[in-house]
Amino acid sequence: MATAHETPVLDTIAAMTIDSIEHCHMDERTLILSRIAALVAMDAPAISYLAHINPAIKAEFTVDQLQDLLVAIAPVVGTARVMSAAGHIAQAFGVALDLADSEAEAIAQAEADSRTAS
Repeated sequence: MATAHETPVLDTIAAMTIDSIEHCHMDERTLILSRIAALVAMDAPAISYLAHINPAIKAEFTVDQLQDLLVAIAPVVGTARVMSAAGHIAQAFGVALDLADSEAEAIAQAEADSRTAS
């Protein structure tokens, strides 16, 4: 019998992503570009872009390169989808920054607590 997980949907998505990456022979940058372009084409919500922020940063993508991607696919997917994607990407970056700030605060608090406990 399968064990119950607290996040079965996220676990499934993570497993699918890992399988996809393992079976794909694209370089990291091309893979990220392809995935972001697919998200734009599907008019994906901000949360879908959130999973691609860290890989894009690790692949050293710049804002200009992401804008170039949107410009390149605009004639195919349409201006409404591109504008929607730009907003969703901005939202995802905001959430990522908020999460990073929260994590930094939690680490700082844990360090402060460990110093006072000593």
